[in-house]
Amino acid sequence: MAQLVECVPNFSNGQNKEVIDAIADAISQTDGCSLLDVDPGPSTNRTVYTFVGSPEAAVEGALRAAQVAFQLIDMTTHRGEHPRIGALDVCPFIPVRNVGMQDCVQCANEFGKRLAEKLEVPVYLYGEAARNERRRTLPNIRVGEYEGLQEKLQNPEWAPDFGPATFVPRWGATVTGARNFLIAYNVNLLSTKEQAHRIALNLREQGRGKERPGRLNKVQAIGWYLEEANFAQVSINLLDFEVTALHTVFEEVCKDAKDLDLPVVGSQIVGLLPLKAVMDAAEFYMKKENLFILEEEHKIRLVISRLGLDSLAPFNAKERIIEHMVQDEKEGNCLVSMPLLEFIRSVGARSAAPGGGSVSAAVAAMGAALGSMVGLMTYGKRQFDHLDGQMRRLITPFHETMKDLIAMVDDDSNAFNSYMVALKMPKSTSAERERREAAMQDGLKKAVSVPLSLAEKVNSLWPVLSEMATCGNLACKSDLQVAAKALELGVFGAHYNIIINLKDIKEQEFNDKARMKAFDLLDQAKRNTVQVLELIDKREELVKE
Repeated sequence: MAQLVECVPNFSNGQNKEVIDAIADAISQTDGCSLLDVDPGPSTNRTVYTFVGSPEAAVEGALRAAQVAFQLIDMTTHRGEHPRIGALDVCPFIPVRNVGMQDCVQCANEFGKRLAEKLEVPVYLYGEAARNERRRTLPNIRVGEYEGLQEKLQNPEWAPDFGPATFVPRWGATVTGARNFLIAYNVNLLSTKEQAHRIALNLREQGRGKERPGRLNKVQAIGWYLEEANFAQVSINLLDFEVTALHTVFEEVCKDAKDLDLPVVGSQIVGLLPLKAVMDAAEFYMKKENLFILEEEHKIRLVISRLGLDSLAPFNAKERIIEHMVQDEKEGNCLVSMPLLEFIRSVGARSAAPGGGSVSAAVAAMGAALGSMVGLMTYGKRQFDHLDGQMRRLITPFHETMKDLIAMVDDDSNAFNSYMVALKMPKSTSAERERREAAMQDGLKKAVSVPLSLAEKVNSLWPVLSEMATCGNLACKSDLQVAAKALELGVFGAHYNIIINLKDIKEQEFNDKARMKAFDLLDQAKRNTVQVLELIDKREELVKE
């Protein structure tokens, strides 16, 4: 899959639609860039743009947007609630797919250098691109904001990383850098700006200073008032949502608001957020309220409801969650996205892939799906009320493993294709032959690791399937029997795909371990299949008696 970088430039204009649209057009018309979101704020007088592209395209898109903004934004007349230092206030680059943080640091440096040369404006580096610790955080660079920038530029300690140390009144300065995914999140309060800011100070990591730090790590926050909505917000940047989660911030704001007798009236995502942040919040509320929800769509609806994400505008997951927005150009050709008839014909075509590995994954996924189905045909029925807790526990691993196995349908084919690509590498010189051989060995190891992982995932289900066989709805007896044989077949296919690829792998230790593991996994599958089928038969005999 292609390299993908996310760029989130924040421009100091959220009120003039013509300017907002002109900047958006500059991005969307850049080759290789996909504009995912435009989020203007009238009170903050700021618009956040989110787009993705290759590293080169992301830099080019940001430059074109900046050139348009240079003609249309005048900072001498700018007023807004959000802290800012320039017309293009900040322009971070974030790794999304097949790129590392260092690639994004290079993007920031390239963008900063070219922006300073084209527009003759000062540019600072922050985040992972910062050249000294003092400039690592955005608030540090923004101290004094636009109004204090002219004086700041006279201080040698604040000489820009690129461009002249000259105050450009219409522009100000720009900060660019590289960082991990940041979630811009606002919690709505029926309160004053001052009350919202008091809560922000309690929560943000910086707190009220070194002597009085806040409660939440990796959190920046301020309070402001939205005139257009007629309420205040605690405006939050989650710098690492895996350190401090989205739902944690919301719950902590609610706690402080309750102490001040203030109502919380929902919240707002600015820009996009990762699916994992939403799923983490869903798991939190499911556990807190003892809820049983399987489908991703339903979990998203739960989070929208609990956090009030649709309080200011409808929250459309397809337009707000980055994984739903970023579609790989090859996704339409994925095996799992094919209609069943097309998939079967693809298997039957004169091509080595998709082959036995992909079919094994597909059959195993169906086996797991049948296990889930039997659980759902038991759960929630009056005659099985006493089994509801047990079914909740058993259905979940079937459902989760089913999703993992579905992904392996393509993983297996992709692993084989990587080997085929290596086979076609040049081999004219000894150096080329060495590179080709190393790539072939790497491809073969990938072709072994996928079915190994498949068999391990399937075998994790045997205890669950055995328990389901002892208590699941007996009207689904045949479905359980097919599930057992489908899962066994998945491991059978994985075993033989491992063995056939091992014959060409030269690393003996890898070969021996994988071979031993393959035989052990197949033996486990055979024994457990027999056990499950016997349990079902014995149970039916007891019912007849």
